[in-house]
Amino acid sequence: MAELFQYKCKNCGGALEFNTAEQKLKCPFCDTVFDLAEYNERDEKLDTQEADIPEGNVDEAKEPDEFNWDTNATEWNGEEDGVSVFICKSCGGEIVGDENTAATSCPYCGNPVVMSGRLSGVLKPDYIIPFKFDKKAAKAKLKEYTSKKRFAPNNFTSDNKLEEIKGIYVPFWLFDSDINAAVQYQGTKVRTWSDKKYDYTETSYYDIFRSGNMSFQNIPVDGSTKMADDLMESIEPFNFNEAVDFQTAYFAGYLADKYDVDMEASIPRANERVKGSAENVLRDTVVGYASVTPQNSSVKVVKGTSKYALYPVWLLNTKYNNETYTFAMNGQSGKFIGNVPVDKNKLIGVFAGAAAGITAVVFVVGRLLGIL
Repeated sequence: MAELFQYKCKNCGGALEFNTAEQKLKCPFCDTVFDLAEYNERDEKLDTQEADIPEGNVDEAKEPDEFNWDTNATEWNGEEDGVSVFICKSCGGEIVGDENTAATSCPYCGNPVVMSGRLSGVLKPDYIIPFKFDKKAAKAKLKEYTSKKRFAPNNFTSDNKLEEIKGIYVPFWLFDSDINAAVQYQGTKVRTWSDKKYDYTETSYYDIFRSGNMSFQNIPVDGSTKMADDLMESIEPFNFNEAVDFQTAYFAGYLADKYDVDMEASIPRANERVKGSAENVLRDTVVGYASVTPQNSSVKVVKGTSKYALYPVWLLNTKYNNETYTFAMNGQSGKFIGNVPVDKNKLIGVFAGAAAGITAVVFVVGRLLGIL
């Protein structure tokens, strides 16, 4: 299988790979190491731009939310960079490749994909976080992860077959914003006391108001419909401090997904995350109450911009008892998630043990009370 974004070794002509340990391109045939800058010719013609939105303002918690995002960006002409797009006829996945790639397999469903045509009218990524864990580390993490699952079948780790493992750069829209937020809560304080006859409970209700200005940076929204939002959020966070300017050389030996959710379509999810984060920040300042219930809130993005980045993810598909199980790993931090099958006998055994324990306690109490 030809690798995507293939770079040739200047010494022996072999296909280079991005080496996670060296954070450079390395030839697996002659072990020569190259700086990425030596292979940046294809990136020199690419350009992007950003613009800011004029500031707004916020008054009270009952005002409607306002979200203002800059939606202007320069398109990336893939024709100039020799970039092609590969379409999976099974799930519709679009994989980015170069002119050297004849065919590959879909990282989402494993079916073959074929070249469709040039990639044009697509934004050039602004940033990329390189892989820090290689394929060997991803396999080791899978074994470690599954071996710790209490209710997994005893032979799952040994008998499951690794069908597919792909390192893929997943597209993310990153949103930066200044926020004006105001939230109104109802809080309660409870006082209890007793006399010789009765127990008393007094509940007092309070109106609480919090407002403030805050800034958020790099709020991520997954730009691929093939990658479930909850799956991607489960392997967060990614450390944007380790992001670098985009270069296609980081793709050597890896796949790259083309976004199919554009920035404008990602804004509702960004709004949801911004609003939730702002409300949580203000909620943390409300202390000393038995309960706190939000009544009204107003969140306004007064200056919002976005950028396009690629984040490293390992996708692993295993097969056990003719069923496929998918796992994902953060290629930067190593955080691993996925579902494993449940051994029903183990589950029944735990419940049976718990029931037996309860029965034993009841028996002992009954004996002490002289009932049994």
